[in-house]
Amino acid sequence: MASHNPKQPNILFILTDDQGAWAMGCAGNGEIRTPNLDRIAVTGIRCENFFCASPVCSPARASILTGRIPSQHGIHDWLRVGNYVSPNSAAEDQSAVEYLRGVRGYTDTLAENGYVCGLSGKWHLGDSARPQKGFTFWHVFPWGGGNYHNADILRNGVLENDQRYLTDVITEGGLQFLDSQAAVDAPFYLSVHYTAPHSPWEHGQHPEELTSLYAGLDFATCPNIAKHPWQINSAPRGEGDRRIELLTGYYAAVSGVDRGVGQLLEKLEQMGILSNTLVIFTSDNGMNMGHHGIWGKGNGTFPLNMYDSSVKVPMLISRPGHVAQGVVETRLLSHYDLMPTLLEYVGLDGAETADLPGRSFAPLLRGQVAVERDHVVVCDEYGPVRMIRECEWKYIHRYPYGPHELYDLVNDPGEELNLVNDTSQEARLTDMRYKLATWFARFVHPAMDGSKEPVSGKGQIDRAGLVGDGRTAFADDWWYIDASGNRRDDFIAHRQTRYFTGKE
Repeated sequence: MASHNPKQPNILFILTDDQGAWAMGCAGNGEIRTPNLDRIAVTGIRCENFFCASPVCSPARASILTGRIPSQHGIHDWLRVGNYVSPNSAAEDQSAVEYLRGVRGYTDTLAENGYVCGLSGKWHLGDSARPQKGFTFWHVFPWGGGNYHNADILRNGVLENDQRYLTDVITEGGLQFLDSQAAVDAPFYLSVHYTAPHSPWEHGQHPEELTSLYAGLDFATCPNIAKHPWQINSAPRGEGDRRIELLTGYYAAVSGVDRGVGQLLEKLEQMGILSNTLVIFTSDNGMNMGHHGIWGKGNGTFPLNMYDSSVKVPMLISRPGHVAQGVVETRLLSHYDLMPTLLEYVGLDGAETADLPGRSFAPLLRGQVAVERDHVVVCDEYGPVRMIRECEWKYIHRYPYGPHELYDLVNDPGEELNLVNDTSQEARLTDMRYKLATWFARFVHPAMDGSKEPVSGKGQIDRAGLVGDGRTAFADDWWYIDASGNRRDDFIAHRQTRYFTGKE
């Protein structure tokens, strides 16, 4: 097989959906089967403390791509509308929404500098039918979620239904892109965005060869404790046999991804370019599968939560012979650090990343000491909920009225004892509130300030801050807005219409 050897490294970026940092063998989970992820960890770096920018899919994915926090790019919740409009849709249906219109992503820069950019899998950033952000290969699952069989795939702009297991279909798209680059004398960037391990997890969703890996397990790696008082009712969850069924499906979904990752790595080896390809594996957000008594991520509860199990994500980075090896335990890093890191790593960093919230950790990949950010913190947001996290303390602020939370992560790593009303912590609380307010004041775009938006975890229905007609951009229940701007409660009959394309 022909191959190329460009000076600039290729990049394979693998993104899962709702995978907790705990859901890998290399992270200490002795029940889950992830031999290929473990291989990446052994040959490269595993980050113990890596965080998403928002604990829900669309805003997290937008922050990965653009290096901007949600209050800079305007996506604050999962996108219920605007993802795809069929050519046969009714005339009154609103057109698809390009939520990141006018916002640069690192793939724009890569494409402008000779990289061939491909995407296979979940997009969920609006207007799925049209390639965006420098991508020319566009093999896209057009929705936010859905069944693992008989799924829709957009190939060359044509919506097709594929009866096969969706995880395998997404892997196949990635392999097809790699084949297309075998004779191309240019570096490539490939995103493989799995829908797994997002629900559904019921019997029949995942192949028997994957579910059988977990036959007889009691899933001791997932807490089996009382339901959190804030748990939402719509999340799949259960006790007894139902718990086993759902956890079997979740673990099987992760193993299905792992199988695909192995195929992608094998293809790179066959092409002779594994050592010239930076391989990155992460998830859009964390996930609770019983952790804290919650089933779900940041919107698994209301009020929305910022537990570490919701905001911590897996992060594996490998390039044999070029990237350092080991576990990065204490350094706090975030998805908003990825854009400056990738561009610096391939020699394309410049003025466009200087004013972003993230800092490059490319020196860490080379085995050098990375530059510490001020105060050594990471920040997170989900609409009116904001978090600032240091190595030893975490503070969560909910606008406008609370409740707020303060955790001592040294003595209480499970975040069980809220110290926000502890009078002995008043000075620390004041300091962390100041740091949080100062950090966000520096980066927030006033028109897209999530702290002022009614985000409830039920989905986004327009571009926040840019609607212009006074109508909220966020849903507050399972309903949708029709073309006349009126609330409609009969959403079930309209699942496939323009106004309910999130399929969450």
